[in-house]
Amino acid sequence: MTDKEIWNRGRLLDISASYWQTCALHAAVKLGIFTLLDGETLSSGEVARRVQAEGRGMAMLLDALVAMGLLTKSGETYAGTAESRALLSRKSDHYLGHIILHHHHLMASWSRLPEAVLKGAPVRSRTALASGEVLESFLLGMVNIAAGLAPEIVKAVDLRGRRRLLDLGGGPGTYAIHFCQENPELAATVFDLPDTRPFAESAVSRFGLSGRIGFAAGDYTRDPVPRGFDVCWLSQILDAEGPQTCQAIVEKAVSSLEPGGLILVHEFLLDNDMAGPLFPTLFSLNMLVGTEQGQAYSEAQVMGMLSRAGVREVRRIAFRGPSDSGIIAGTV
Repeated sequence: MTDKEIWNRGRLLDISASYWQTCALHAAVKLGIFTLLDGETLSSGEVARRVQAEGRGMAMLLDALVAMGLLTKSGETYAGTAESRALLSRKSDHYLGHIILHHHHLMASWSRLPEAVLKGAPVRSRTALASGEVLESFLLGMVNIAAGLAPEIVKAVDLRGRRRLLDLGGGPGTYAIHFCQENPELAATVFDLPDTRPFAESAVSRFGLSGRIGFAAGDYTRDPVPRGFDVCWLSQILDAEGPQTCQAIVEKAVSSLEPGGLILVHEFLLDNDMAGPLFPTLFSLNMLVGTEQGQAYSEAQVMGMLSRAGVREVRRIAFRGPSDSGIIAGTV
């Protein structure tokens, strides 16, 4: 919220009920409605029949999606909009449904936020997000987010002259892919849990980079990490851990680098007073409900972790993501 936005009765009630639209969007994505209406114009009864739903409820959902501007209605038939076809249909290369479904899977724990605040402890098991459709939506949702950010990040980060990059906790390898595309002399290794390997290898193969990007399986909180790199990239992995574990992860990242190597930490960065910007403060609450010690960190906190690990020339790169993510860099 900006300084010019005033809290009043209407604004408070709008925010209090905003989850109604959220749930309508989640339901439509989960049921595949936007994909179904990409290229077809159908009645509510036909949509209900195809997704094996009850007709009355489907008509209500479709009308709400029309009111939200995500579908159009002509007479008794419905169709997708240009925006829903581009962003919410599985036929589109820009499909955002994975991250939307990931948000859907987080809702039950967010509804228990008062309990998490009272206990100062998570109400969602980490294993709850670790299998099947839930794991897939998380990993491919990270692809959704990274695919939007990576083209801007690779322009902001100068890797000229660098040859070997370690993408620590790199999941599906989206950032490694973009860094290698931008820097033809660069090769990369993605280090993450074994369950992520199929997603990473599939993505790397799809971009024709299997000869330049490899995968190493391990848990960066417990296992040794590979060595001999001149760049180490950590994107949004510290926020799942407490300060002591973060410090150990940073030290492992530093150990992976040759002298003169570059470490890059990408996180949703809080102001140093911890009271803004808005998205990182809310992201901290998401870590509260789902992790033992995770949180968003401030610029000063991340810089302190790097300095204590012996990193020199610690600085913030001139990049700001749409959700107030930033990049802290340093040299070993």
